[in-house]
Amino acid sequence: MAIHRDDSVAEARSDIVRDADEAGDADETGHADEAGDADEAGDADEAGAGAVLSEGGRRLLDFERRWWRRPGAKEQAIFEVFELSPTRYYQMLNAVLDDPAALTYDPVLVRRLQRLRAARRRG
Repeated sequence: MAIHRDDSVAEARSDIVRDADEAGDADETGHADEAGDADEAGDADEAGAGAVLSEGGRRLLDFERRWWRRPGAKEQAIFEVFELSPTRYYQMLNAVLDDPAALTYDPVLVRRLQRLRAARRRG
């Protein structure tokens, strides 16, 4: 299945990269410190009420919601859609998951992804 790209994909990719770089809470692996996660999760409903998620953040969450419908490996789909390595993609996704505006955009998906991330960290 061929994917047709246009300028909006390139623009969204630059938004994603900029948003992740501005997040600043992530270490080299893209993970925020775990002590901050609990505080941010409790404050997310209050802080996210008026926040707007960036176009790049919305595209990441939209992809995460429906990637499994695509044939092939997720890593290949990440590269085809975003032209990113899986490592960079997950760094940016982690930054989006820590953004209170993400909870406003899709609370069910974001909380599910946050739970999966927390379970992976616990081991």
